Amino acid sequence: MLVLARKINESIVIDGRIVVKIVRLDGDVVKLGISAPADVPVHRREVYEEIQRSNQQALINPHVVVPKLLRENVMPLAMPSSASDQKKPSSEPTLPAKIQSEDTNPRNNQ
Repeated sequence: MLVLARKINESIVIDGRIVVKIVRLDGDVVKLGISAPADVPVHRREVYEEIQRSNQQALINPHVVVPKLLRENVMPLAMPSSASDQKKPSSEPTLPAKIQSEDTNPRNNQ
């Protein structure tokens, strides 16, 4: 496992496509911002593990109905409401205004 030290507002880049930014510290909780292409799934480990369990269960018993995620657990990405809300393009990768900061890519937690 690679261990890196970062300060608030510093980032790491993974594979040139994924940016992980330290957004804020709340006590002993680190808030992360993750910017990744849409084809790269990013989940908190417990969500990823539940997806894997559900997938395995569906293979074993395809007639079992898988429970849906509760809507209040899903945070939509923030979108600018008008052209005046949009920022000028920059060379830095950008993060959505609201980030589901507890989500991480599970392959990075091994």
